[in-house]
Amino acid sequence: MSIFVKATLAPKPKTRESQIVAYIYAIILIILVLCQLFTFDDFLLLLGGFGLPGGIMTANMLGSIIVISEVFALPFLLGMWLSPLMRIISMVLGWIVPLVWLKLSLWICLTSITAPNIGFLGTVIDLIPGWWTVFISIALGLLAAWASWGMWPVKPKK
Repeated sequence: MSIFVKATLAPKPKTRESQIVAYIYAIILIILVLCQLFTFDDFLLLLGGFGLPGGIMTANMLGSIIVISEVFALPFLLGMWLSPLMRIISMVLGWIVPLVWLKLSLWICLTSITAPNIGFLGTVIDLIPGWWTVFISIALGLLAAWASWGMWPVKPKK
C-alpha cells in the first residue's frame, strides 16, 4: 500500500451530450474567470458595493471563493487526470459557482441595492443586474448538474 495519491483517468461519460455540456460549462467558466481576474481588485470593490452583510470582508471572501471555485472546477469538467478525492472536490466546486452567483443575483434583485454591474464578467464588461441574472445563474446550475450526472466520479458498488 502506497501513501502517495495516484492520479487516475476520468471515468467514461455516460453520454456524449454530457461530455459536450461539460466542455461548454468549462468554456463559460474560463471566460468568467479570465474577465474576473483581469480586474480582480475592481471586481472585489464591485462586490463590496452590493451591501452584503459583513461588508467588505464578506465581499472579499465571496470574490475569492468565486474565482477559486471557477478555476478548480475545470479539471473535473475537462476530464483531467486527478485523484478520486480531487475529482469529487472539483465537481463540488463546479456546483458552488452557480450557487454563489444565484445568491448574489437574488440579493441584488430582492434588496434595494443599485449596482452598476453584476460582475459575471468582472468589471471588464458591464452587465446591468436584473432578474435575467437569476435565470443565468440557474442555467449555470443546470449545466453543472448535467455535467456532474454524466461524468459522476464515484463508481457504484456492485
